[in-house]
Parts: sequence; C-alpha cells; structure tokens
Amino acid sequence: MKKTEVIRLLKEHTNPRGVEHWNKCGVKDSRLKSFGIGLTQLRKLAKQVGRDHRLALALWKSNVYDAKVIGLLIDDPKQVTRAQAEEQVDQLQGGYLAHVFASCDATLAKAPFAFDLACDWMESDDPVRRRCAYGLIYELSKKNPKGMDDAFLLALIDRIKKHIKGEDMWVRESMNTALMGIGKRNKKLNQAALRAAKAIGPVDIDYGDDNACEPLDVVKHLTSEHLKKKLDL
Repeated sequence: MKKTEVIRLLKEHTNPRGVEHWNKCGVKDSRLKSFGIGLTQLRKLAKQVGRDHRLALALWKSNVYDAKVIGLLIDDPKQVTRAQAEEQVDQLQGGYLAHVFASCDATLAKAPFAFDLACDWMESDDPVRRRCAYGLIYELSKKNPKGMDDAFLLALIDRIKKHIKGEDMWVRESMNTALMGIGKRNKKLNQAALRAAKAIGPVDIDYGDDNACEPLDVVKHLTSEHLKKKLDL
C-alpha cells in the first residue's frame, strides 16, 4: 500500500467519539490531528496493511497520529536501525506516541538491539528515553533476550523500588508496568516484584480528563488467581 492509501483507509474508519476525545485530551501544541481510532482497531488495520519498512517511515512523517501509530506497528524489526530509533524518540510528541513506540506490541521491542537500547536509555538524562526504556523492558519480559536473566531482573526490581518515587510521572508509570511484567516471568521474580510493589505502594498518575484510565495495580496483577496457577504459587 501507499501512504495515501493508508490515510484513506484510516479516514474510512474515523471514530467521531475518538476525534472528540482527541480534541479534548490530545497532546497540546503537537500539530497532530487524529481520526480517533482506538489502538485495538489500529492493530487490526496494521495487519491489513502488512509489514513495510519504507511505508512505515513515510507514515511516521505524517501529521496524523493514527498514521504514525500504524507506522510503528508495521515496521520491519530486521530493518529498524538504532539511528532510526534515536531519531524517532526525539520526535515523540507527548504520552500517546511514547507509549506505543516502546510497548503495545510495536516493532521496536522486536528489533535485535532492543535489550541493549533499553539498558542504554535507562541511563539517559532524557525522561522520554527512560520511559521508553522501561516500556521496552515490559515487552521484553515476555521473551528471553540474551542478558535479561533473573540476576539482571532482580537488580532491576531493586532499582525500580529505589528510584520510582523520584522519577518523572510518565517514567513512574512505565517502571510500574515493567515491574508487573518482570513479576509474571517466574516464581522467584514474582515474589521479588511483589515485595517491591507493596513497598512502593500506589503509583500516582494524573491522566487528566481521561477518567477511563486508572493507575496500574501491580499487586493485584501479581496475585491474580490466573498467575498463581500459571507459576504454581
């Protein structure tokens, strides 16, 4: 597909309520517009479009939020470069794109260098990079990248516990999500993550006017009956 065809496809799936929400709560001064399409629907449309690195780069240059998200979802992990990731992270316009960029099953976490990138970005002075680092850790916690063993993750749990309360709000949210992902890997990590989550307590996130969003309850997730059965807790 061509960029114009993707834009046309998105326009055909315009969600008026989503557009209204975007106009009310979208990122201010970003100059982005949106067709108001939810992420679940965008994922379905991305599968319809198919993997295409060149198209992904073209869509990223669009001023349409939904098109940028499609670009993040359809990119080819084998063709994404470290330089591209560094360039795009500098162009993230607020929380919406930052969340999708590093998580939400987007391409970056599937790139061969994703774990090394996450480790580097955790040390960055840039809060957006730190937020994305923990988003990548959450996605990678579902896999087994080289270097991300129990020892690394136990140390990371301690790091999150120590630093989360002094972090930027959106970094706190991402750290909290990473903690949940780590705690779902095995019994040992579950116990360590659960102790940390209880010590941290509720993580306060201001979602503004979006009352549908509530801060993640990590303790609740790590003590669910489903997870207990899965990990034989």
